[in-house]
Amino acid sequence: MVDVMRGRQIYILATVALMVGGAAARPSAQRAADRVRGEPGVMSVRAEECRTQSTADVRRRIVDLALQEWTFFGSRITDPAEIEDDPPSFFGAGRRPRLTPAEAARVAPSIAGYWAVTPEGSWIVARQNDRWKGEDGVAARWNAPWSAAFISWVMCEAGLGTTALFQRAIAHHAYIDQAIRARDGRAPGAAFIAYDAGETAITPGDLLCSSRRPVYRTLAERRRQMGVGARSHCDVVVKIDEPAARIHAVGGNVRGVVSLKRLPAVRAPGGLRVEAFDPDRPVFAHLKLRTAS
Repeated sequence: MVDVMRGRQIYILATVALMVGGAAARPSAQRAADRVRGEPGVMSVRAEECRTQSTADVRRRIVDLALQEWTFFGSRITDPAEIEDDPPSFFGAGRRPRLTPAEAARVAPSIAGYWAVTPEGSWIVARQNDRWKGEDGVAARWNAPWSAAFISWVMCEAGLGTTALFQRAIAHHAYIDQAIRARDGRAPGAAFIAYDAGETAITPGDLLCSSRRPVYRTLAERRRQMGVGARSHCDVVVKIDEPAARIHAVGGNVRGVVSLKRLPAVRAPGGLRVEAFDPDRPVFAHLKLRTAS
């Protein structure tokens, strides 16, 4: 199984290198764990800003960073219908750990580093220290879903350092709304612009977003609730597999890890579009990276 997973990883990395232009170079970014200090139980966030870098290679950096973290978490591939690990009542207690204590200890500083780039990161990490001191110890699940923090960290390290470029947040709807405002001409500096699923070609570095509570099927439905909290999830597109009609995307907090999904797609003019694989959680937003790269 290890050899199979390693083979998949090498195949995907090599193909992505071709998709985004040339040999894949490792991103010049600090480790997520470098944004925190201390051990679980006494961990704290370092006060460091996100850098704004040239947009010349931002698409490549986004893809490389997502794949880097996927590799760090063990190169896991999950079913497309898999959702975030935590239910809407995520602040409640009682859910058993998903990771072994050793694995949880290994990845804890990285997950905390994802939180560190969000406005509420210090509070989230401080709250998690209390959980780590509980009966589950370092294996305790995070007190809040961290998938949006993962996306925020990727964009921070990719060089989209200002909130005008990308609205880093603990919830996906914040930057989804920013991309919708960009589509409506109200966020001219935003790096992403929102489209309905299937409206335009999907490219590595783009984001695909779904929603569970409430369920949105179009941008128009979200527009009517702009600014209102929504249980949503976004993944980074890392590869377009035309022959197999699959879109490979990486996201965080799926079964407690950063994982890759092979989303079913259908062929359409201009390229593949996501197929409706989960009627209860459809992809309703395609956030298109609109930098020069």
